[in-house]
Amino acid sequence: MRTFLIIILLLLNSLASTGQIQTLEDTLSNYLDETRAVTFANKGLWCLDLYSPILFVDPNTRIVYANDSDVDGILKQSKRLYIGQLPKSINIANTALTWGGKRWAMIILPLPNDNHDRLNLITHELFHRVQPQLNFNLNNADNNHLDRKDGRIYLRLELEALRRAILSSSDKTRRTHISNALTFRRARYQLYLKADSIENLLELNEGIAEYTGLVLSGRNDQQILRHITEVLSQFLNNKTFVRSFAYQTTPIYGYLLSKSKRYWNKDISAKTNLSDYFQNSFGLKVPFNALDKAASILKNYSGEVIISEETKREELNIQLVKFQVARFITSPHFELLFEKMNVSFDPRNIISLEEFGTVYPTIRITDNWGILTVQNGALMSPNWNKITITEPTESNSNIVKGDGWTLELNVDLYTIRKDIYSANYHLTKK
Repeated sequence: MRTFLIIILLLLNSLASTGQIQTLEDTLSNYLDETRAVTFANKGLWCLDLYSPILFVDPNTRIVYANDSDVDGILKQSKRLYIGQLPKSINIANTALTWGGKRWAMIILPLPNDNHDRLNLITHELFHRVQPQLNFNLNNADNNHLDRKDGRIYLRLELEALRRAILSSSDKTRRTHISNALTFRRARYQLYLKADSIENLLELNEGIAEYTGLVLSGRNDQQILRHITEVLSQFLNNKTFVRSFAYQTTPIYGYLLSKSKRYWNKDISAKTNLSDYFQNSFGLKVPFNALDKAASILKNYSGEVIISEETKREELNIQLVKFQVARFITSPHFELLFEKMNVSFDPRNIISLEEFGTVYPTIRITDNWGILTVQNGALMSPNWNKITITEPTESNSNIVKGDGWTLELNVDLYTIRKDIYSANYHLTKK
C-alpha cells in the first residue's frame, strides 16, 4: 500500500512539473474558448456575436471566475481569467445581471461535463444578456393555469404530439402531429382566459433563450432528437409546469420550423404571438372549436393515461393548496414589502395558490431591508410586490428565523412589528 501511494505521489509530482494537471482556471478558460468559437460561427442567428462578459460562480464559496474585469476592481486578473468574490447582496443563479458596471451572463458551477449541454446552458444565458439589445422584454409571468388539471392535461397532450412530430420520418405525418399539437394548445386557451398572452410572455423570454441554446449547442440532428426526448421525459417529472414549460415548447416548434426556415427567429419581436406565428409559418389551420377536435384525437396521444394521472394529481394538489393557504394566509404570518428587490429561485417546484399568489419552496431575496433565504416555502404575491413567510420564531441580533427561513435584517433602518389585531408581522422603517 505504501509503495502504491509513493508511486501516485511521484506521478502527480511529475504531472505538475510538466504542467499536465489542469486547474479549474484552465478548464474554464478552455470552456470560454469553446463558447467563443461557437458564438462566432453562429453570428447569423441573431446578426451578432453573443460572446460577452460571463461570470462563473461557485455557490458554496461565492468565488467568481470571469472573462472580463469589473469597474470596481473586485475581480483580479489571474492568467486568462478575472477572479474575486461575489458580494452577499448579489443572488446566485443562472441568469443575466448588471453588476460591477457591466452586464453579465451568470452561470453556476459546476458546469455540465457534456460539451453540448454545457454550450446549451452558457449560450442560453448569453442570449438573456443581450435580450434588451434585441428588444425582447425580460418577462417571467406565472402561468398558474398550468397547475390546474385541464391546463396540465392539454399541455401534456401538446408535448406528446410534438414529441411524435420530431420523431416522424414522413413529412405528412409530421405536419399532422404539429397541427394536433397546436389544436391542443388552442383548446387550452379556450379553457383559460388570457392563457395565450401569459404563456406567450414566457415563451418569448425563456423559450427563445432555450432555442438559442439548442442551436448553439453543437448537436447534430440525431443528437438534438435524443436531447429533446430526454429533456421532455425529465420535464414531465417536474412537480409543476408553471414556469418551465417554455423550455420545451418553443425549442421544439422552433427546431421543426428551422428545417424549412433556418432563421425564422429573425421574424419575431416582443409583440409576436408565437402560437399564431408558428401556425402561419407551418401553413396549418387549427379548428376554431379546438376543444371538440381535441376530444376526438386525444386517445391517439395517450390521452386516457394522461387524464387518469392528472386526476389523481389534482386530488393531492387540492390538499396541498389548503395546507399552504393555512400557512401563509389564515395563520399568523410575516409580510415583507419589496422596495428594491432582487430574487433567485428554482422554477421547477413552485405551487400556485391562485389569487393569493405562488409558493416558492426555495427562494433568496435581497432588498433594502436585508437578505431573506428560504428553504421551506414562501408566498410571492401575484403582482410581485411582497413576499409572505411564516411567523418569526427566534431572533438574535440582526438574524431572524422562522420555519425554514432566515432573515439577515438591516437593523439600522428596519424593525419588525406585530399587529395586535391580526397577529401578523410586518417591517417598519425606523
